[in-house]
Amino acid sequence: MSIKLKLIILNFLEFFAWGAWLLSAGAYMSVTLNFTGIQIGAVYGTLGIAALFMPALMGIIADKYLNAERVFGLSHLILGGLLFWLSGVSDFNTFYMIVFLISMFYMPTIALDNSISYALLEKNGEDIVKVFPPIRVWGTVGFILAAWTVDLLGWKVGKEQFLVSAIASVILGIYAFTLPAVPPEGASEKKTLTQRLGLDAYSLFKNKKMAVFFIFSILLGAALQVTNIWGVPFLEDFAKDFKGYFAVEHSVVIMTLSQISETLFILTIPFFLKKFGIKKVMIMSMLAWVLRFAFFGIGNPSSGLIFLILSMIIYGMAFDFFNISGSLFVEKETKPSMRSSAQGLFMQMTNGFGAIIGAYASGYIIDFYTNDGIKDWQTIWFIFAAYSLVVTISFAVLFKYKHNPDEDLEVKH
Repeated sequence: MSIKLKLIILNFLEFFAWGAWLLSAGAYMSVTLNFTGIQIGAVYGTLGIAALFMPALMGIIADKYLNAERVFGLSHLILGGLLFWLSGVSDFNTFYMIVFLISMFYMPTIALDNSISYALLEKNGEDIVKVFPPIRVWGTVGFILAAWTVDLLGWKVGKEQFLVSAIASVILGIYAFTLPAVPPEGASEKKTLTQRLGLDAYSLFKNKKMAVFFIFSILLGAALQVTNIWGVPFLEDFAKDFKGYFAVEHSVVIMTLSQISETLFILTIPFFLKKFGIKKVMIMSMLAWVLRFAFFGIGNPSSGLIFLILSMIIYGMAFDFFNISGSLFVEKETKPSMRSSAQGLFMQMTNGFGAIIGAYASGYIIDFYTNDGIKDWQTIWFIFAAYSLVVTISFAVLFKYKHNPDEDLEVKH
């Protein structure tokens, strides 16, 4: 088996295990377990908390003590056990504790997946920039197929979604031990603990432009978490008035149109960056979030189905144009010696602090606009749209950046 095929399987299973429950767990907690909005937000918030420190800690282990593929494999074997356990739990406190443990072991595997892929491709003499993206796209395919499997088999509000994820994690955990070795690198031993944890990147906040960028990364990270949590529960609530409609019966399939859109919009980024520059591209992303939420607010599974579909399509621009362009901006604006730490800081802002704020704040808003079990979804989505619009206008005013068509895609070496 070629190294490319091995890594395709690795990436496919990595995100298949996540896709089996990430979009549908909110509906399961809401419909089956009757958790409150704040409780559901708190459960999803564990992903953000784990993203703040666990990737760095697992990275230290893989850098210094144990082969990366073994750390990855052990993590997924533990995840398999935790997910099996979760499938039999219904009380909030225990459920929260288990998902918190799942988050601590899963979030680092995303970074380890990249590290293993890069190391093996480099060892095999491959051009990483050219070869890795087509491999990584199979992760998105895995995510989508897992979500479809759970939806089409009628498990989106059942515990079976966690069993599907558990089985995938166990298979991946065993599979990881068959990969070529990725031993700890001696160069990592020269780093201080502060550098290994990525804390040295916080010095970038001394630069006003970078500080503004990272603050808005938090605010956009909060928006991303909102649809991860509440997209499927929102569509499920239409069952009262639109029972039998495709968007209700297969709400997870509808939501995965967002991931399909994401894979398409990522291909347009070089053109938009060259034509408009990073600032305008990121403003486009923020305006796309306004439309994402607004279309949810006016859509429904019948006459308003087109607005739901448009919301899914615009998601690709909303997600990619900030996350991918933002990552390129960080790469361009930081010196090579701090590049990895700066990318880690960007992830902390979006998937860490942003995710935590988005999870808890959205849960509070959901509960505030819920009366006798009925959620005022239109008001809720319009509030999120208004929030995104305020963020967009503020960013346009506060973020100072001059576009140079010849430099916006260049990275310092």
